[in-house]
Amino acid sequence: MGAKNLERFYDLCTRQYPEVSKLRMDWEVLIEYLRDTVDVVVIDEFQNMIREDANILNIFQSVTDTVLNDSRLKLFILDSSVSIITSRVFDYKSPLYGRRTGSINLKAVSFFDLHEFYPDLDIKELIEIYGFADGIPFYLIKLDDRLWPWLEKETRNKNSFLKYEVDFIMMYEFEDVSTYKLILEAIAHGKTKLGDIKDFIGVKRTDISPYLRNLIEVGMIKREIPITEKAKSRLGRYYIYDNFLKFWFRFIYPNISAIEEGIFDIDLIKRDYNRYLGGIFEDVVKQFLIREKNKIFNFTRIGKWWHREREIDVVAMNELNGVILFLDCKWQDLKQKEAGKILAELADKSRYVQWNNDNRIEHFGILGRKIENKGELRSRGYLAFDLEDF
Repeated sequence: MGAKNLERFYDLCTRQYPEVSKLRMDWEVLIEYLRDTVDVVVIDEFQNMIREDANILNIFQSVTDTVLNDSRLKLFILDSSVSIITSRVFDYKSPLYGRRTGSINLKAVSFFDLHEFYPDLDIKELIEIYGFADGIPFYLIKLDDRLWPWLEKETRNKNSFLKYEVDFIMMYEFEDVSTYKLILEAIAHGKTKLGDIKDFIGVKRTDISPYLRNLIEVGMIKREIPITEKAKSRLGRYYIYDNFLKFWFRFIYPNISAIEEGIFDIDLIKRDYNRYLGGIFEDVVKQFLIREKNKIFNFTRIGKWWHREREIDVVAMNELNGVILFLDCKWQDLKQKEAGKILAELADKSRYVQWNNDNRIEHFGILGRKIENKGELRSRGYLAFDLEDF
């Protein structure tokens, strides 16, 4: 199987440079030819080459040490499997250990970059799309229509990528995906505490900590603690890292059979989507505050806070001057009276936040889809923003 990738690379080189046909089909020979011909060689999905040929790492060690030494040629290795790139390429036991000159962990684009993909859509529609695709270009590009018409078409297509995409991703990372999928499904349905996750997947005594560590390592989940807690706090909760995985385990995974049978109704997603977007909106709010921090509040830390039954969506603090901002996020249209009640409840919860209690300056705010008469709230010293401000 390892020869297949070499054959494809050889054919590509031959089409571009016919004289390559006179050369031996060999990685070192081909890259040695290219070193004085091109500036960059990019090899995508390197994990496939490792799976097909275990000796490929040794081959590329030799390429790096001999062919690329003192060469202007830049070799880029791309890999979508975090576990393989860390354990087989970056690990100190790897033949390629110590030979990389740089590495980039590509992140999703921010919410506020989505208008570059969809310049004609309003902010509400962009948030709906963000709840599905996050800022991952692969999924954003697939959306060739507005979200709901496109999603209805995809869920009626028995061969839609939606059915297989997550299985495809997880098989790159894990040998036995069943337990991992159960954990992700639990978190997607709001089971963020360790005990609640175990109850959801039906295990009492089994230690699922190794599974959670692996999911964190490959970037599928993250562990968060209240902003006032130490890193080793026992109050940690687990959240799915990107919105596409959240969406898939919330809406697609439980309905795979109905999609396969052609009976799935898109209204089942629409019915629950606004509630789902509540958590997505919190993330968008954080990005908004970070983008506007020099205008709104120059904070040094931002996060969530919770203790027992009390929870505050966003807390931002400046550790240098003792200023703290408490924010509630509501993905809904708010009357002025409703907003005032939410702010009063927020002030009450803030009394339980243990941070510089005797010497801090407090501010309170609310962010909603639309807030009635937000100017009046601002005149009373509150921060009040809605989608118009985004």
